[in-house]
Amino acid sequence: MSLVNLFDAASALPEAWSSRLLGEIGTASVKLLRMDGTPVPEEAHGTAEVLIVLDGRMELIVEGDPVVVGPGEMYRVPAGTAHAVGPGSRGSLLIVEVSGMD
Repeated sequence: MSLVNLFDAASALPEAWSSRLLGEIGTASVKLLRMDGTPVPEEAHGTAEVLIVLDGRMELIVEGDPVVVGPGEMYRVPAGTAHAVGPGSRGSLLIVEVSGMD
């Protein structure tokens, strides 16, 4: 699949916070999910990830510090960094996970 309308794909997701793998490029996985205002507990991953808000707003908490990511903005989370999504985060989120990136 080459052409994907990200907004249509996000609205077609069966439930919020359930990501859909759109594809892989080298060591990167590109995922899409829909945020519904529900917070997500703190987590840390073994791979770095880039979080891109397509529409809406993400209330990110990175190692205890609040970071607001708005439409058209991205935030890079280094591997092993503790982060959570705070309440009120809504919209479409594109996630690019890259192994070997810090």
